[in-house]
Amino acid sequence: QVQLVESGGGLVQAGGSLRLSCAASGRLASNAVLGWFRQAPGKEREAVATIRPSGAVTYSPDSVKGRFTISRDKAKITAYLQMDSLKPEDTGVYYCVAGFVGLGYEERASGYAYWGQGTQVTVSS
Repeated sequence: QVQLVESGGGLVQAGGSLRLSCAASGRLASNAVLGWFRQAPGKEREAVATIRPSGAVTYSPDSVKGRFTISRDKAKITAYLQMDSLKPEDTGVYYCVAGFVGLGYEERASGYAYWGQGTQVTVSS
């Protein structure tokens, strides 16, 4: 079992920054892939960034590459998503996820058994 607690969402103007945190607990947490998905109003949920215990990362969609950075603490149980140069289209509910997904499958929501409660990110223009 893995429990996830998110923090760090809020309201920011376009061009600003936010940092999301996801604290994972449970004996399997340090071995899980951690990541972030988001869902904007009226849109499907999409992967944003993932990080493996090894430190290997993925970013999607292309619009976040170069602006978002995912990291993980040394204990490997807390993940961070640094979001810079935020745009109104980044608005949505951001969910922390944890799972044991194979290489190349990080963007599939079905691969993650554990989900946080979600934190709202709103970027005003």
